[in-house]
Amino acid sequence: MEHHLEVTDSRTGKSYKIPIEGDYIRAADVARIGSAESRDVAASKAASPLRIFDNGFQHTACMESSITHIDGMLGTIRYRDFPIETLFHEYDFEDVMHLLIWGQIPTQKQKDDVRELMAEAMVAPQTVKDVISAFPRDADTFPMLIAGMSAFTASDEVMCRARHQQSAVFHGHLAAADAALVRTLGYLAATIALVHRRKKWGAAGAAAVPDARRSLVGNLLGMMGTEEAGRAEACLAKLWILYADHEMTNSTAAALHAGSTLTDPASAVVAGVVSGYGPLHGGAIDLAYDAFRQVARPERAPHFVERVKAARGRLFGYGHRVYRTRDPRVALIEELLAQHRDAVEANPLLRVAAAIDAYASRDPYFVERGLKANADLLGCFLYTAMGFDTDMIIAITILSRAPGVLAHWRESLTQPVKLWRPQQKYVSPPAN
Repeated sequence: MEHHLEVTDSRTGKSYKIPIEGDYIRAADVARIGSAESRDVAASKAASPLRIFDNGFQHTACMESSITHIDGMLGTIRYRDFPIETLFHEYDFEDVMHLLIWGQIPTQKQKDDVRELMAEAMVAPQTVKDVISAFPRDADTFPMLIAGMSAFTASDEVMCRARHQQSAVFHGHLAAADAALVRTLGYLAATIALVHRRKKWGAAGAAAVPDARRSLVGNLLGMMGTEEAGRAEACLAKLWILYADHEMTNSTAAALHAGSTLTDPASAVVAGVVSGYGPLHGGAIDLAYDAFRQVARPERAPHFVERVKAARGRLFGYGHRVYRTRDPRVALIEELLAQHRDAVEANPLLRVAAAIDAYASRDPYFVERGLKANADLLGCFLYTAMGFDTDMIIAITILSRAPGVLAHWRESLTQPVKLWRPQQKYVSPPAN
């Protein structure tokens, strides 16, 4: 049985049948409503085509995708129809990266081949090192990351050609796209490592040489010079599974918006990075940590939470607009936190965070509203426990998200070319 909406336009008296496909209607079908058939100007004005006004795209789907499905009512996440719990317990991040991008769990040879290509791309040209070294050591991580990625992209002849060639370099050409997206992952990992070394030791050019036998996580940690890299690698190889994709997030949409111009994957990822640092997206983590530092001591947690309830402060990292029940990633992150309890409890900042969470989780104000620490914030506690500086957490998390973003970018290359150009609702300026 075909389902449809029956709509009557009160302006014209004309009725329409709008097909329902799953839970969606097509905006193009809505645009048929009111389309004037008369050449009379007055009639045309009275019956202008209907448009959808959706501030912030809260109720509009912009893509068809087979990558990730989230059911916020049931609290489930599936990558390529694999439950996230299965992937977390039975596979590692590189397995999931392959699943997202190429649609299948890889063989060891497939993993080795991609590792080799990523490691080759992680060898930074001197121009990249010089660009990052030009920043002061105490510069903000975000512009350093953008500059480093821009320098990498400028050194890639294929990606540069994509912006100056009429025929598509990547759209419909998946072999070229695959090679470019793998290089993009390598560029991003190397940039993060170089920025970290510049900020920590002042020597952006002294990073360790990437090893073609190591995973993406392992090479990142090795190039960063991370202490206890083995323990951190085992932790992140699981944690990153939970962040690898999350449907059409703001940053994924930003990358696809840029990608719709047929630009290269590194530039599309940079667009995603830009949106990822805003305080209503990934930047909320920095604000949450700022609050922990201001609270300073666990015994001050109740006072802070009461100020939040009185609207004299804000608790970032709590609640999630997608889930009406528990985010399934939270339980899995709690498993990791339990495995690394010693490192978590030894960190003074995390003791403050734990005290805030313990007080908030019992308070009726938070309980009644279902406000709990979300997966983005809880995962950051593991970064802190592993010894990562707060100002690098978002950068590292972006790398964990990049395979999902690039999976969506690659998927878009198999669909008809469509430049994204949203419309606006014009409102006359107020009279003076």
